[in-house]
Amino acid sequence: MTISEIKGESLQDVQALPDTRGIALDEVGVEGLRYPLLISDARGNKRETVATVAMSVSLADHVKGAHLSRFVDVLHTWRDRLSSQAVTLMADDLRQRMGCATARVALTFPYFLERLAPVTGIASFMDYTCTLTAAASDRGDEVVLAVKVPVTSVCPCSKAISDRGAHNQRGWVTIDARPHTPATGLWFDHLIDIAEAAGSSPVYALLKRPDERHVTMAGYDNPVFVEDMIRTVAGALNHDVRIAEYRIRVVNDESIHNHAAYAQIPWTLTATSRDSTDG
Repeated sequence: MTISEIKGESLQDVQALPDTRGIALDEVGVEGLRYPLLISDARGNKRETVATVAMSVSLADHVKGAHLSRFVDVLHTWRDRLSSQAVTLMADDLRQRMGCATARVALTFPYFLERLAPVTGIASFMDYTCTLTAAASDRGDEVVLAVKVPVTSVCPCSKAISDRGAHNQRGWVTIDARPHTPATGLWFDHLIDIAEAAGSSPVYALLKRPDERHVTMAGYDNPVFVEDMIRTVAGALNHDVRIAEYRIRVVNDESIHNHAAYAQIPWTLTATSRDSTDG
């Protein structure tokens, strides 16, 4: 095989052939791709992770197919400098290289933060499932940050009716937030802090006996329903000037019932967004 053949200069480009059916496609791409990445934390430090990736572009009605190899090529180019702003540039790079109207990138990955035990101060890493989604088009760029955060929740009803103790369980707080612009500075760390503050207690990877005693009693002193947690999260998000829109879902994996309890709020404009719209 010659060098020109290796470069594809003498090979037929089937994807670029015309299509005569006149049907445009909103999304064509790849999904389920696992790839190592370096992603920034709120302080700008780079953290290693492995993401499950979905990338897509729109396809004009006269184009037969998308060049799938270019998706991975773009991902590899941007893999070591991902942030809220960089991922929108990555989506726009994909859009330009594919010659399409819109491009979308979604990265789901474990995001690790160092947490200190509440009494002993011993450090350990907690992992949170996060998704960073960006879309680029002629109309502009958009980014969405999503976190799924474990918390402990103690049941207020159980505490109120019991002579001793109260049942508690693992809860999950999922937040999707759309910043006003990618440059607002909103990041996963901020959403994780809001979610953890809404539960009876945060969850830790490492606790010594004094820490476990503290966490158990702190949770007992702060019982919450899923309704309490979601309202607390909504209150914090609603007045965050960096956020344009949000949605929330809270689920308790009930420990004494054969079901889960949940509450959710659909996509909702923040107070700052409503004020700007009214003005």
